[in-house]
Amino acid sequence: MPSNTPRQSEFRITGPMVFAFTASAFALIIGVNMLMAYRAISTFPGLEVSSSYVASQTFDADRAAQVALGWRLVQAYDPALGQLSLRFTDSAGAPVQLADVQVLIGRSTEARQDFTPTFAYSQGAYLADAQLGQGKWVMHISGHAQDGTLFRQRLALWVKG
Repeated sequence: MPSNTPRQSEFRITGPMVFAFTASAFALIIGVNMLMAYRAISTFPGLEVSSSYVASQTFDADRAAQVALGWRLVQAYDPALGQLSLRFTDSAGAPVQLADVQVLIGRSTEARQDFTPTFAYSQGAYLADAQLGQGKWVMHISGHAQDGTLFRQRLALWVKG
């Protein structure tokens, strides 16, 4: 006759086992979320501007003045020489020399590797020594035209290994 009692070798899911599995799953999810939040906060490079409202008040006028310059900017990086070049040209394609040039180079996700190279004008281009590792870099370029008009541009630069 068949018996209705469970056999000793049969696996059974119990209440404590379900609780342990559920608690472990939630602990893993919460732990990963906390790790990601920590990494996001610890690598945040900072604000672009202290007050976006104040910056927005002159945005259209600044943009119109920069567009009126008609300049084009082309960047190039030679990893063998470790040299970065910036070529500013006007609407006719002639080289443009700025009154001053400031460039901040860094990664888009963290400020740890940010640096400001020194550029020198030579033969229609601004040249600087820069040892850039493989990957994506962001350049924040600003300078003034001879008439005082501010020129700003943010460019991405990919360095392949």
